[in-house]
Formats: sequence, C-alpha cells, structure tokens
Amino acid sequence: MNIFLTLADLFFIGSTLGWVLELFFRHRFSSSNPEHKWINPGFCVGPYVPLYGFGLCILYLLAAIGDYSGFGATASGRAILFVCMAVSMTVIEYIAGIWLLKRMKLRLWDYSGLRGNIQGLICPLFSVFWAILGAVYYFLVHPYVLDALDWLARNLAFSFVIGYFFGVFTLDVIYSAHLVSRMRKFAEDNEVIVKFEHVKAHARAVQDRLHLRPRFFFPLHTRSDRALNHYLRGAKDALEKRIRKDTEKNAS
Repeated sequence: MNIFLTLADLFFIGSTLGWVLELFFRHRFSSSNPEHKWINPGFCVGPYVPLYGFGLCILYLLAAIGDYSGFGATASGRAILFVCMAVSMTVIEYIAGIWLLKRMKLRLWDYSGLRGNIQGLICPLFSVFWAILGAVYYFLVHPYVLDALDWLARNLAFSFVIGYFFGVFTLDVIYSAHLVSRMRKFAEDNEVIVKFEHVKAHARAVQDRLHLRPRFFFPLHTRSDRALNHYLRGAKDALEKRIRKDTEKNAS
C-alpha cells in the first residue's frame, strides 16, 4: 500500500479515536468542565483531533522502523522505542501548543497545575501517558494495522469515506481558523490568553441557563464579533472569579 495512503488512513483513524478519548476525558476529569457536561473537545468543529492523527502516524513510523531494524526484538530495545514514542508525542504536543499560545493567543489544554510542567503545555505525567499509549499501540494495534489497511484499500467505499473526511476536514480547518482569528483579536485587545475549553464550557453554561438548545458541534457559532466577545468576556470573568474563590479558600 502506498505510504501516503497508509498515513492518510492512519490520520483519519487517529484523529477520530483521539476525539473520542478527549471527549470522555474532558467530560470526567477536566478542570475546565467542573459540571461534567458533554463538550466537543479540540480546535475543530467536527469529531476529530488532528494532534492524535499526527501522533498515530508517528507511532506507526517509529514502530515500522523498530521492526525493520530489529530494534524491537529485545525488551530493552522496546523500552527505548516506547521512550522515543513518548518523546515524539511530547514534542508534537509542545510545538502545537506553543504555536497556538504565542501566535494565536490560544490555549487548548493547560497542565499548569501538574508537577514539572513546562508553560502548562507538556508535563512528565502526560509524557508517561504517551509512553503507555505507545506500548498499547505497539502490542495491540501495530501487528494488525497493515492487514487492516490493506483491507481498507481494497474497499472503495472506505476510500470514499477517507476522501470525504479530508474534504470536510479542510472546510472545518478554514472555519475554525477564522473563528480563532476573531478570538485572537479579543485576546490582543484585552491582553489575555484565551482558554478555549473554558470558553466552550462557559458557552454551554449560558445556553443551559437560558434554556437554549445546546450546540455541541458549534458551541461558539455567532454572526457578530460582539456576540462572540460576550462569551469570551463571560468566560474570562468566570475564570477570574473561580481563581479568587480558590485563593480565598486556600488562604483560610
């Protein structure tokens, strides 16, 4: 199978499965969502998180290199391979996070409360999680991935799904980039960093309070910058209020 098609399939699978993983993680464990609402995770509107798509492609390439070189034949070689996987995923996470933070004034995730974090973008705990995911992939997924991808390549219906996915994904990225550019203007005008998950959680809370039908896939869809700024300002005030309450609680 052509390596480009293989990576395209893996990007589709990783992005979609990563979205599912993030959906449940943010529902149960995210500090940005204390009410445990179902909130669409990630930068895009649709059910995919590109970071996981790129990550799965990297895991596949590293595992393939390990198998080809014989590096994964020993326990020590596999351990080093899992470390390389964790480092690669951590680097991808940091590059994506620092670009969004510095360029777009946007924070999609925040590890500031975790020990050993760097700028709240990466931390040792999540690097360990990446290593575990790498091991799960290597032992439970990679041995079967080539056969599965060959089967997918022989089924034209799935090839159509992949093409459709990338078409919709491209439109989604364009829409999301336009939304982020509007949020960036608010951040620059108010000299703040926009915490994307806080804003989406606040928008969901507002919709619930006003008894509006919650918009899962378009939680921040507005026709005007004024309406969007209302969500952003409300999220900023709610976050500052929560920080003050936590500070007063810790002081007492």
